[in-house]
Amino acid sequence: MADGRIELAKARILVTNDDGVGSPGIKLLEEIARDLSPDVWVVAPEQEQSASSHSLTTRRPLRMSELAERRYAVDGTPTDCVMLAIKHLLREHRPDLVLSGVNGGGNVGEDLTYSGTVAAAMEATLLDIPAIALSQHFIDGEAIPWDTAARFAPEVIRRLTRLPWPEHTLMNINFPAAAPDDVRGIAVTSQGKRAIASNLSERLDPRGRPYYWIGPVREDGFAEPGTDLAAIQEQQVSVTPIYLNLTNIPVLASLKKVFG
Repeated sequence: MADGRIELAKARILVTNDDGVGSPGIKLLEEIARDLSPDVWVVAPEQEQSASSHSLTTRRPLRMSELAERRYAVDGTPTDCVMLAIKHLLREHRPDLVLSGVNGGGNVGEDLTYSGTVAAAMEATLLDIPAIALSQHFIDGEAIPWDTAARFAPEVIRRLTRLPWPEHTLMNINFPAAAPDDVRGIAVTSQGKRAIASNLSERLDPRGRPYYWIGPVREDGFAEPGTDLAAIQEQQVSVTPIYLNLTNIPVLASLKKVFG
């Protein structure tokens, strides 16, 4: 890294995800990474860990299995994978960039608080390594348009890594549910907010006891212009910088006046 910029041709790239090491999205991202750099490592969960958020396994031991050269599976969360890769497997030569995804499904708006894909990028950011989360939207009942991520991800990654990387910031990329030729460009966006309809169902098991099932988010309302939600609705690639210092600065100033 020179002047905060990442020289991709010389970079060590770590690839991870939350859909599992055998998912089509991580295979695509590995191919993309290998076209950008010869030094690519994959460390990802053995099983799907969607909606695992930034959870860390602390109450049992973790195991890491070597599947092939520079390709490993961990029986834990995306956060576990990034921590094991950076603090153990690659501790003598840390990655220059972490790519998380490509997630099968979007990560916009409130999704960021649940997403294991974003959490893996978050963990890398906390460990002072530039990170990008990548997600591919799709329409239920239709095939996931992986070709869209395949076409636009390399360009987005190259553009971002030519810039000085901002501190405490990860980049959240979402590709729209559209064929590559139907994409209407790349939009720089803020994180949106949805009106979320109820997605909790109560049912009875065969013994008559109630159980509960949390289903997919159903969206209501209007997406604010300039947000990731609006970009996806407009069939644009969304690029959102996510800042990890969660302090509300204006409120901090007002609290200081109160508590002095």
